[in-house]
Amino acid sequence: MEIPERRSATIYIDGDAIPRELKEAVYRAAERTRIPAVLVANSFQRIPASALVRLEVTGSGFDAADNRIVELARAGDLVITSDIPLADRVLAKGAQAFNSHGELFTPANIKTRLAMRDVMQDLRAAGEVTGGPAPFSPKHREKFLNLLNRLLTAAAKR
Repeated sequence: MEIPERRSATIYIDGDAIPRELKEAVYRAAERTRIPAVLVANSFQRIPASALVRLEVTGSGFDAADNRIVELARAGDLVITSDIPLADRVLAKGAQAFNSHGELFTPANIKTRLAMRDVMQDLRAAGEVTGGPAPFSPKHREKFLNLLNRLLTAAAKR
């Protein structure tokens, strides 16, 4: 029986999911931990010159970047996204997913998050609710960085 090649974790970043300052923190963390990071976007975005950071441009088709992340993600990978349906899809593949506010999506909470998202979409469509998620704050940044470091530390030990 052939033993499959062990592959280290990869960090996948949904290109429109997080502020630039957090993307830069992820790039630095990739360098520090030697865990590769891939920014997946539907248009060009600047990334640092690094063998551990790359950009994958998908084109502008509906959900093209999301679909590419799902295609690439494997068990043990980290996916940074604010897109709850994308988080659900990568969790089903055994990857971990979290958003820019430092909230970890899990098999235990993702279905509730999807249901809440659908309810909020319906309320917005009916004009009952305006606005969206809370604006990004220093507290969110701190939570994100703490979670990123915790997940990368665990991934590096595998």
